[in-house]
Amino acid sequence: MIGPVLIANRGEIACRIAATCRRLGVPTVAVFSDADAEAMHVAAADRAIRIGPPRPAESYLNIPAIIAAAREAGARAVHPGYGFLSENADFAEACAAAGLVFIGPPASAIRAMGGKAAAKAVARRAGVPLLPGHEGDASDAELAEAAQRIGYPVMIKAVAGGGGRGMRRAEDAAGFPAALAAARREAAAFGDSTVMLEKFVPQARHIEMQVFADRHGNVIHLGERDCSPQRRNQKLIEEAPAPGMDAALRAELGRRATALAREVGYVGAGTVEFVADGSRPLGPDSIWFIEMNTRLQVEHPVTEMITGLDLVEWQLRIAAGERLPLRQEEVRLTGHAIEARLCAEDPARNFLPSPGHIAALDLPEPIEGLRVDAGVRAGDTLTPFYDPMIAKLIIHAPNRAAALARLAEALDACRAEGIRLNAAFLAGLLRSPEMRAGGVDTHFLEAFRQRGLAVPTPA
Repeated sequence: MIGPVLIANRGEIACRIAATCRRLGVPTVAVFSDADAEAMHVAAADRAIRIGPPRPAESYLNIPAIIAAAREAGARAVHPGYGFLSENADFAEACAAAGLVFIGPPASAIRAMGGKAAAKAVARRAGVPLLPGHEGDASDAELAEAAQRIGYPVMIKAVAGGGGRGMRRAEDAAGFPAALAAARREAAAFGDSTVMLEKFVPQARHIEMQVFADRHGNVIHLGERDCSPQRRNQKLIEEAPAPGMDAALRAELGRRATALAREVGYVGAGTVEFVADGSRPLGPDSIWFIEMNTRLQVEHPVTEMITGLDLVEWQLRIAAGERLPLRQEEVRLTGHAIEARLCAEDPARNFLPSPGHIAALDLPEPIEGLRVDAGVRAGDTLTPFYDPMIAKLIIHAPNRAAALARLAEALDACRAEGIRLNAAFLAGLLRSPEMRAGGVDTHFLEAFRQRGLAVPTPA
């Protein structure tokens, strides 16, 4: 097993990586900004090194500072977690140049899949079905013509975007110029104002396949996740298996996902994302590739729960040159798992983040079938510099109905003083008839929020 491992991240994912490393006897090194000097992830590691001021650009996105910290600590490998530098090909190359093992895919795969248009080109070569669209640099006038050919509504996406940013929907030709301008403005924040067009699926479901590949040519999938409940194109509830999925379609999506991974020369953990037409039952002709995330996903615990596997351990073993621990036919999916992202935010105020000092924080105790991946504790201060997610609650149960009910109960037990939590909102969402029925689309969460806001407050 390779180590020591420097964890180039913070919060719950840094704590989660440290936990697996501790179980395997792998020494860990945390990095922290001035805002995180007393953070939970710092205490979770064997050693911690300061890398800069609170702003991410000066700390968690500061490649020279992270490489210097790895050298100072004598680390042999770097785990990027998710977010920050996890999908940065320059960072992967900088690690290699410094003699560090990057626990992730090759820089070439990150670069190839990092742009949505380039990723679609790879998918096309791999024979993976795509939504009608337009890729490649083009003028505003050329894009307007392309939108007419595709047919409205269309989605405008920054090719280098992520996290829901750089995306705008145009319902018709009259609204296209304003939507395009807004998408380009947000795209510029990623250093590339190029955008692409995709046919918009009004009742879209977000379904993704977890893939793993080793350095010996082996590629498998570990099943799918449904991540459709989203706010501002960012996920809040994820589950596995996906409602309405059958074994034949799972096998077909797995074939598509692994073909894509092979085409790009992938190594490690990755997620191939699809959009499905939620207005009809899931089928091979109603689901299309949209992009690939070249990293571990926030929602990886639901896959771990239904497979009984530790995906971070798999990452470490593959980075050390080992073969995949299982063949495709040996993968078993058992029961149902659902994850809720507990965030310091106010759903009534359009999910506005709620930073502040956490005077008290009560989370349910982990028990059989209930997992709590936390990144903060009572006494910590949430700053506006980082994502407002403070923990993930994950339930594994024999069936979906039981998982929904148990997760709602776990959310009921969450309390905090000094910050607002979205726990009550998420519990209500899980108990809604639509969620219980399964197969909600990516717009349902906002519709549910508006429905709650419309309820008169008792006098």
